[in-house]
Amino acid sequence: MERKIRIGAVSYLNTKPLLYGLQHGPIRDDIELTLDYPSNLVKALKNDQIDIGLLPVAALLDISDYQIVSDYCIGTEGEVASVCVFSEVPLDEIDTVLLDYQSRTSVMLCRILFAKHWKKSVQFINAADETYIDKIKGNVAGLVIGDRALRIRDRFKYIYDLGLGWKEMTGMPFVFAVWVVKKQINTRFMPSFNEAFGLGLSKINLIIKDNDESNYPMDMYFRKNISYLLTEDMRASMTIFLSFLKNI
Repeated sequence: MERKIRIGAVSYLNTKPLLYGLQHGPIRDDIELTLDYPSNLVKALKNDQIDIGLLPVAALLDISDYQIVSDYCIGTEGEVASVCVFSEVPLDEIDTVLLDYQSRTSVMLCRILFAKHWKKSVQFINAADETYIDKIKGNVAGLVIGDRALRIRDRFKYIYDLGLGWKEMTGMPFVFAVWVVKKQINTRFMPSFNEAFGLGLSKINLIIKDNDESNYPMDMYFRKNISYLLTEDMRASMTIFLSFLKNI
């Protein structure tokens, strides 16, 4: 009996269509699925605790011999809604930015946009836990990602969307996470892996209905803000982003 393929992914709303196919499609009997923060998934892949991981793009610089193994990703063509800098004051009055601890890609994108697009010098402070969100006050802004970013949108007057910022700066879409392996996976498994994501996206109406609990419109989020196909433009954008990181 062959060992099940160990897959690691995040449990944010934006992964629901991808997770649906893994959890409900024929592939479910062939896998062990682990859900965790992006940063923890990177460690798990490096330590051979998972075989395939949905990893933040910035982590690729630290992984040797990696391979991207799916035509699907977590990306955006512009405004992403769930990766934003929140502030009580306009951009030119921000002097400190608290950085979300859950994803290195979003943190590095934030740093790049402040330096190269918004051209604003600020102090960056790495947050340690969830309490940092309550410290976003006055001239202290905060980078918040994931479902919490959708929930707090009505709390702040100023919201600076990182996906939109990247689009304005480069004219390109942005990729936050891709499916990555470090070792050879059974070739018979990979077509089923890709097909599972197609199944999930075909159920987008059901997924929207089941997750319509946020104060942000889920139809807009799943259909407009998040892009799931890893297109050639997405791959080109990843190359640009990684080249920026090498020079930081």
